[in-house]
Order: sequence, then structure tokens, then C-alpha cells
Amino acid sequence: MIEIKTKLRKWGNSFGVVVPLNKINQENLQEGQDIKVFLVREKVNLGRLFGSHKFKKPVEQMMREIDEELYND
Repeated sequence: MIEIKTKLRKWGNSFGVVVPLNKINQENLQEGQDIKVFLVREKVNLGRLFGSHKFKKPVEQMMREIDEELYND
């Protein structure tokens, strides 16, 4: 599995991403081969997703913990 940071680009009536050639070679991928892509925003405003639900921890603390887990590898 590879992870890359790239920009979403408009192609006609669709959107796509460019995968760098060195990553393609690293995984020995070939044109036409089926792959699975996971899309994740660079930063997600999780506060808006929590709404008014009451949690055991403050939302700010949970967001910090999630940010640390996702972005501080």
C-alpha cells in the first residue's frame, strides 16, 4: 500500500488524481489494473460532524486525539 499527497483535478465532467510514476513503479502497477483508492481530506472539521451529541470527553479533546492519531505518525 502506498500513500501520496496530491490534488484533485477536473478532467472533463469528472475529477481525478495523478499518481507519481515512482509510486506506480514502487508497487509494480500496470495500466488497466484494478486498484482501490481511499480519499481523505487533508484536514476535516470534526467539530461540525459531532453536532449536539453529548460524549464522555469534551469534543475538543477528542478532536486533538484524532488529529494526533491521523496526522502525527
